[in-house]
Formats: sequence, C-alpha cells, structure tokens
Amino acid sequence: MTRIKRGSIARRRRTKAHSFASKFREAHARLTRAITQQQIRALFSADRDRDKQKIDFRRLWITRINALIREKGVFHNYSKFINDLYKSQLLLNRKILAQIAISNRNCLYMIANEIIKKVGFESAVII
Repeated sequence: MTRIKRGSIARRRRTKAHSFASKFREAHARLTRAITQQQIRALFSADRDRDKQKIDFRRLWITRINALIREKGVFHNYSKFINDLYKSQLLLNRKILAQIAISNRNCLYMIANEIIKKVGFESAVII
C-alpha cells in the first residue's frame, strides 16, 4: 500500500485558522493550538452576544415606548398599551413603535387614540 501524504491538507486547515486569527494578539495569532482555542471561544461569544443584543434592543424599545406613553399620560403603563394594541388588532411590533416614538411623536399619539376608540378605554386622555 502506498503512503498517503496529508501535509497539504493540514497546512490548508492551519492557514484558514491563521487567517481567522490574524487580528488576535501575540500567541493567540501565532500558535496553532492557541488559535484553535481562541477560535472556538470567539465563535461561542459571537453566538451568545447575538442573543444578548436582541434582548438589549427589545429592552431599549420597550423603555422608549413606555417613556413616551407616560410623558403625555396617554396610558398609565406600557403593558396596558401593548395589551390594548393587540386587542385592537393593530399589527405594529415594538421596533416600529419605538422608531415612530423617536421620529414622529404625534403619529404615536394618533395610534394611541385609535386604540382608545377601538377598545373603549375611558380613563385615557385623548390628545
């Protein structure tokens, strides 16, 4: 049986790992074993932080909507506003509501007034 040489395959694998780790510092960019460990760690952190970023943005949108709703006294709290939003079957997610709150507050007040009309929330202030 003939001898199989795998040097080119291993070199290709290491070269790919080295190109991934080219931005790392010191041994993490030079040594193959350290590069492999850092690569696993970096990919794990990226995956974890993508989920964390989604959570953080959702928290930011909720805070913005809640602040604007309470500012003019349209609704007493955020949860009541969102509950009535779903009851009135207005299909707007939190991201869009937060963008409306930043760019055009009057539009958000109009949406709140529509919710009040459809649901019949008497204690809210119509602006």
